[in-house]
This record gives sequence, C-alpha cells and structure tokens, in this order.
Amino acid sequence: MTAPHTSSGEPPPGVAVIGTGYWGKNLVRVHHKLGALRLICDKDETVLAQFKEQYPDVGVCIAVKDVLEREDIHAVVIATPAETHFALAQEALLAGKHVYVEKPLALDHKEAEKLIALSDEKVRVLMVGHLLQYHPVFMELKRLAQEGELGRINYVYSHRLNLGKIRREENILWSFAPHDISMILSLAGEVPDRVLATGGYYLHSRIADVTTTHLEFASGMRAHIFVSWLHPFKVQQMVVVGDRKMAVFDDTRPWSDKLLLYPHEIRWQDHLPVPAKADPERLEIPESEPLLSECEHFLSCVAKGQTPTTDGREGLQVLRVLNAAQRSLDDQRSKGETTLPLTDSPLDAPATTGHFVHPSAVVDENVSIGAGTKIWHFGHILNGSVIGKDCNIGQNVVIGPDVVIGKGCKIQNNVSVYKGVTLEDDVFCGPSMVFTNVFNPRAHIKRMDELRPTLVRQGATLGANSTIVCGVAIGRYAFVGAGAVVTKNVLDHALMAGNPARRIGWVCACGEKLVEDLACSVCGAAYREEGAKGLARDEERTGD
Repeated sequence: MTAPHTSSGEPPPGVAVIGTGYWGKNLVRVHHKLGALRLICDKDETVLAQFKEQYPDVGVCIAVKDVLEREDIHAVVIATPAETHFALAQEALLAGKHVYVEKPLALDHKEAEKLIALSDEKVRVLMVGHLLQYHPVFMELKRLAQEGELGRINYVYSHRLNLGKIRREENILWSFAPHDISMILSLAGEVPDRVLATGGYYLHSRIADVTTTHLEFASGMRAHIFVSWLHPFKVQQMVVVGDRKMAVFDDTRPWSDKLLLYPHEIRWQDHLPVPAKADPERLEIPESEPLLSECEHFLSCVAKGQTPTTDGREGLQVLRVLNAAQRSLDDQRSKGETTLPLTDSPLDAPATTGHFVHPSAVVDENVSIGAGTKIWHFGHILNGSVIGKDCNIGQNVVIGPDVVIGKGCKIQNNVSVYKGVTLEDDVFCGPSMVFTNVFNPRAHIKRMDELRPTLVRQGATLGANSTIVCGVAIGRYAFVGAGAVVTKNVLDHALMAGNPARRIGWVCACGEKLVEDLACSVCGAAYREEGAKGLARDEERTGD
C-alpha cells in the first residue's frame, strides 16, 4: 500500500466508501491501495461478504449510521444512485465528515447550495467526482489553453459514445455528460449564458438515449456535447479549436496519442479563407491512473484543509448546466416536434422573399433576408450575409460580407456592420454608431486575417455615435450610451458611458435604469447580480 503525499508524513485520513456498484468498487480498490480505506458500506450482504474476503483488513456494514458513528472515519466517499447523493452527503457533513460524492453533486441546484453552505459551516471538504479533471492528459490540455498555446478558443466539441451501460434511473445526459461539461467549463473559465439540448428516445418513451447539448458563452466561445449509449463502438473524444492550434484529446487511443496538437491555420487569400494543414504534434505526458490522482487529491485536501479542484461550487456550476439542458429537453418534448420542414419551393428559389428592399438599395447574391424586414434608401447588403425577420435597416446602412443579424433588430441611418460582427435578436444600433473589425488598421497593410469578432447579445442597445472596438462582447440588454467608446466586454444589463466606457449603473430589459434594489419601477421586473455575468432575472422576486 502507498500513502498519499502529505507534507506532514502522517497516515492518510480514514475513509468509508458507501455504495460498491459499477463505479464504487473502483473507489474501494484505489482507497485501499492508498492505505485509507477503513469501512465499506452497502445494502447487499452478499457483496459485502465478497469484499470482506478480498479486503480482510477492512470493515463492512449495512447501515449508514454505522459509518457516521465511527471516530476513525474522517471522510466519506459516496458512490450511490444520484437521487441519494444529497441526503447522504448532508448526513455525512452534519456528522462532521469530509465528503467526496460521485457526479452529480445533487439533482437540484438548491440542494447543492445547501451542501456547499453546510461544508463551509462545518469547515469540511466537499468534493465532486469529476474524474477527467484529474486525467494527466486533460490537465496538460488545460495548461496549454491557459498559457495561450492554442490561442483564442473558438469552439469545443466532445463525443462520449458507447453501446451500454444503459440505465433506467437516469438518462444519457445525466449519465455521460457531466464529465464533459466539467472539462468544458474548466477550459472556458466561465459558465455559459445559453444552453440548448435535443434528445432521442428509442428504448423508453421518457428516458433519452441520445442527446446533443449546445453551450454558448459570453466570450463568444461555443461548445457542443454529443452523448449516446446506442453507438456501435466506444468514442471518448474532445476537440478544442483555437485560432493558433487545434487539440484532440482521445481517451480511447494509446497513451502517446491521447493528446495531439494540430498547428493548422486559416489563411486569407483574395478575401477567401484557405486552410493550411500541418502534421500533429505529440507531447510527453507521464502516464498515471486518473482515479488514483483524483483520490490522492481528495485525501491530500482533507489532510491539509485545502479546496479541491472540483469542489462543491464547481459541482454546482455543472449541475446548473445539466438542469438547464434537462429543461431544454423537457421543453422540446412538451411542445412536440420543433424541426422545420422543407418548403415546396424549387431549390433555386431566392431566399429573399417576404421583405421590402427600397429601389435605391443594393442586395448582393447569396444573401438571406427574413420575412417582414425592411431595407431603406441607399443600403448595401454584401455577399454571404444573413438578416433575420422583422428587422428595420435604415438609410445608408452597409452590412457584410458574411454578417449574421438576428430577428427584430433595428439599425439606424449611417451604420456599417462589418465582417466579424454578429448581432443577436432585438439589437438596437443608434444613428451613426461605429463598429470596427481590425484592432490596428493601416491603409498599406492588409490585416483582414487579423479580424477580431464582435458579438452583441440579445436586446442590447448601442447609442447614437457610440463606438464598439472589435474583439468584445456586449451583454444581453446592456445599454451603451450615446458617444461612448467600448473597449472591453460589457456585462448583461450594464449601463455604459464615457471614453473609455465604464459601467455607471444597470438597466432593465425594458430600458429603464434600475435603482439600488435592482427592481424596475416601470415593468416590475426584479434582478440579481451574478458576478462576472452581470444581472440575471430574479424569478422569485418578480413573481413570474
């Protein structure tokens, strides 16, 4: 047996494992290897007898109270069905034990918040078993991302597929996706502000067997997670697409090939993107068992009173994403089929019907304009641009090329929406406001390959003569005052003014400035602050 590496050199904390099923038996094995295992708790006496024969130096019991009453048990490892996690973790914390709980931390975010508050009150470690955060290959990938080796991360996609193990106590989203969500949030360094999930129900009418979850972040990063237990072979792969390098973490490949870096580039020639491929790079990463590293980390945190990498708060972030994805799945099912049918129009029919274009305006080929949109005098919509329905594009407005504008947007006179700018739904651009897309332009130097994207989120207002310097994201329902110069990301609902712009208050979705209690005196909406994101609607105070 080996002991965890602690500065004191003392024996490891005593550990009890509750639940010895599919994954619990591995936690038993590793904690025994580390010399920490004192007790195994399970409801099945036959299973306990087998463990007693395998580990004669370890005690066994059926009742959880027998675990919590023992003074030599300092920490409890919970590997039971997800619906029991909250109750067992709460009991263990109340008994003064440190707690490691397999994913997910709980099924409801309020339960997770209670566990976090209880662990803080009792000054006990609360750790969630997001195993892949302790995989040496992912830890190297995370280091590369944090140190800028990959450049700006634009997109992450993760596939976790297999044939079985098929569960009936939880769907594939809750069974497979938590690890991927945990890794993606760790790479992003932020939580998503939009979550969309779709699912397929083939073996059971209420239990999804296949799900795809899409995440959108305020920084502009996107991610999707594809999980299934109805797949012909095993796939455990994460692809990270940066603007300098692309990384592939494939856990099914031999150790030397688990992480490959591709220094591919996209070069611009004659205003067209041209891929330049390169051979993959391999990294020397010391091989070790992720579960061993995870358990050593837990025991070390218990011994030293440190905060785990995947503590309760990290587990809560993952849980919020899972719950949002589940609500999206449920909403999809309650509303029925939401896919759009193909029209009966010929394939060569123009995509620009049902809108108004003034005779003096110019619309290039390969442009899509939504129904109800109006384009007024002397406008120019360049090739490859997409404009949603019910927009109002004012006089002398130039859009494109390759710009995406959501529905319900209003762009006032004399505005140019350049390549790299994206407007979500219901964005207001005041008269003569300015977007840029290159940070340090020179007339004699071509720099379109250095374009910095700008994202304006849903409902935001950009006042007359304001300037948005490229490479920033404007938060949902933010309000940029007239003449302001924005050089940094803007939080949701922030009221911005000045040069450079700074936040001088908060605004409601209806456009009214909020008072100190963050309640709107006009429409009655109430808000709460959410740290780096800005404001979020407070459903409880609003009464919706």
